[in-house]
Amino acid sequence: MIQLERFAFNTFMVNTYVLYDETKEAVIVDAACYESFEKQGLADFIQDAGLRIVRHILTHCHIDHILGSQFVFEKYGILPEFHRAGLPFLTEAKSIAINFGLTLDGVPEPGGFIEDGEVINFGKCSLSVLYTPGHADGSVCFYSSADGFVITGDVLFRDTIGRTDLPSGDFDSLMESIKTKLFTLPEDTVVYPGHGPETSIGYEMVNNPFIK
Repeated sequence: MIQLERFAFNTFMVNTYVLYDETKEAVIVDAACYESFEKQGLADFIQDAGLRIVRHILTHCHIDHILGSQFVFEKYGILPEFHRAGLPFLTEAKSIAINFGLTLDGVPEPGGFIEDGEVINFGKCSLSVLYTPGHADGSVCFYSSADGFVITGDVLFRDTIGRTDLPSGDFDSLMESIKTKLFTLPEDTVVYPGHGPETSIGYEMVNNPFIK
C-alpha cells in the first residue's frame, strides 16, 4: 500500500508528494522546495521515515513545480523524469525563473522521459502514467489503481481546472484530457492536485463548474 506525504512549497504553494511503501523505496512527485527551510523539511522527513529515494517524477515542467529539482539531484543523486513534450520548459527554466523574481542554482538534465501508458514501479507499488496535455505540453497524471488515487498536477483541482492562458495551454485539449483520461477513472478515485486540497473524480464530475 502506498503511503503519501504532502508538502506545500514556495510562494505558489505547489503540492510536492512523497510516495513510499513498507520497503521504504520512495518516489518524489514535483519537488518544488525553494527556500532553505523547505528543502530541510523535505530532507528531514525522508531521513526520519528511513526512505530511499529511487525516482523523481514531474507532472509537468512549469517553473513552480521544478524549483527543487536541483536540490533533489544534489542531495540524492536522482535526476527528474518527465514527458518529453515538457523539455522546452526545462531548457528555458533559468530565464523563466528570472521573470518571476526567482533564482535557480541549477537545472539538472532529465534522467529519462516517461510516456503515456508507462508503469512506474517502486517498492511493491506502481503508478500508471496518463498523458494529459492542455494546461501545458508534457502534462501527465500518475494513477494508482490499487490505492485508488490519481496525482493530477495542474490539470484538475477541486472545483476548478488548470490555466490554459500560459504557453502551450489549450482549453479544448485540457477538456479532452479530463474527460477521456480522468473522468474514465472510478468515481471514488481520490484526486491529489498540484495546488490546494484533495478532491475526488466523482465530486468533480458533478460539481466542477468548468466541466460541461
